[in-house]
Amino acid sequence: MTLNEILVGRRSCRRFTAEVPSREVIETLIAEALTAPSSKNTRSTRYVVVTDPAKLEIMSRMRDYGSALLSGAPVAIVVCGDAQASDLWEVNCSISATILQLAVEEHGLGSCWVHVKDRPHLKDDPSAGSAEEWLSENLPIIPAGWRPLCVVAVGYPEVPAKPHAPKDDSDKVLWVE
Repeated sequence: MTLNEILVGRRSCRRFTAEVPSREVIETLIAEALTAPSSKNTRSTRYVVVTDPAKLEIMSRMRDYGSALLSGAPVAIVVCGDAQASDLWEVNCSISATILQLAVEEHGLGSCWVHVKDRPHLKDDPSAGSAEEWLSENLPIIPAGWRPLCVVAVGYPEVPAKPHAPKDDSDKVLWVE
C-alpha cells in the first residue's frame, strides 16, 4: 500500500469486529508511532494501551458525546505527553497520533481519534469537569506527569471504509511565487 493510498483511503472507523489485533501488531504500531518527529527531538509522547473491555467501557463514558465508540473497540491507545519533557507536548502528541493512525491503516486496521484534552465531560454542563479529569478519577491508568491529548480506538473495521470522493480544495491553498 502506498502512502497516497493510505492518505486517500483512510477514514474514521467507529464500529469494529470482535477480533482483537495481536499484541505483536499493536507493538509494531507503537514502534512506528514512536518514529514521529517531535520538537527538538524531545520525544515527549507516551502511550497507554488498553485492551480490557471493562476499562474500555469506562473510557467510553469520559464524554457524553464522541467517546461511546470506545466500548466497542478492542484496543484504545491513549496518546499522552510528558509536559516536563517539552512545552510543545500537545503538538508532539498530535503528530504522533497522526502517524499512529496512518500506521493503523497500513496494517489493515481502522481507527478513530477521540479528543480528551480541553473537552468537557458533559457538553452542556461545564461544571461537570473535563474529560481528562473524569478519566483520571474513574480510571486512574495514566501515570503521574503524563497528560492525555486523545485516545485512538483501534481494531478491525466492521465495514470496509469507502474513500472520500475527490474534492476541489484549490481554495484552501495560497501560492506565493
